[in-house]
Amino acid sequence: MKLVSTIFKYLEKRSLYTTSTMAKSKFEYVKNFECDENLLPNCWIVVRVDGKSFHKFTTKHSFKKPNDSQALWLMNKAASVVMDEFKDILLSYGQSDEYSFVLRKDSMLYNRRKTKIMTYINSLFSSAYVFFWNEYFPDVKLKYPPSFDSRVVLYPSDENLRDYLSWRQADCHINNLYNTVFWALVQKGHLTNTEAEQRLCGTFSSDKNEILFTEFNTNYNNEPLMYRKGTILIRKKIKSPKSGKNKIIILPLHEDLIQDQFWKKNFEILEIQATQFYDWPPELEIPEFVKKQFKIETN
Repeated sequence: MKLVSTIFKYLEKRSLYTTSTMAKSKFEYVKNFECDENLLPNCWIVVRVDGKSFHKFTTKHSFKKPNDSQALWLMNKAASVVMDEFKDILLSYGQSDEYSFVLRKDSMLYNRRKTKIMTYINSLFSSAYVFFWNEYFPDVKLKYPPSFDSRVVLYPSDENLRDYLSWRQADCHINNLYNTVFWALVQKGHLTNTEAEQRLCGTFSSDKNEILFTEFNTNYNNEPLMYRKGTILIRKKIKSPKSGKNKIIILPLHEDLIQDQFWKKNFEILEIQATQFYDWPPELEIPEFVKKQFKIETN
């Protein structure tokens, strides 16, 4: 036994020596081929994560059309995991199969190395999506791993950043209105997918609203805000309904962020100030997404 112990110690020392030698071997020159791109300072950093071939993914996993609320909340959950890990993210906006993460313009996360920021955020979002799948789809087996691409874009001014987020929210409205009418024509109007596409070809928003109202007795403005506006995730300080103490949480909002009102109410985002207090409206029920952050039992 003493001999065996001696041999293991020898091999362990040899392994450590070999590893150390390899780290400074003649092959180390290949590191010179690596190229790091540092992002410009004093610019808002936006990382947008987007699902790859998600039309196929949603079909394979039988997502409800035109919107699957559980799928959207799973996206929100994955995004909240990213925000919880990276405190430099001041706001996130998600709709459909995409999420945009806004990092403070003075962020020095990973020394503003583009590849590091993009890959870490994308990989954490993707793994969180898979990790929490069973929580939101307990009866649906994940048939294959979903994948997301990502990109980094810099916005030098507050106006540029607001215009970017306005663009994504406008895109949410346009796509959701189309999908709401399209699936009404297919599911209730009994048209084929091709017939529904032909029916909507060349129509404007007013035409789509008219189809919903006159043919399906649906007022688009009464559709859930999360479907029409997407989800905004921001940090807010809220009094815990359980302990009465203040706690900083990641708060989901479904509001219009195109108009000035949102930015005046949440001035700390652009001004990069401390997290502000949010007084939860008493007439609104606290959603499970928030309750879980307070560790309140949910049904």
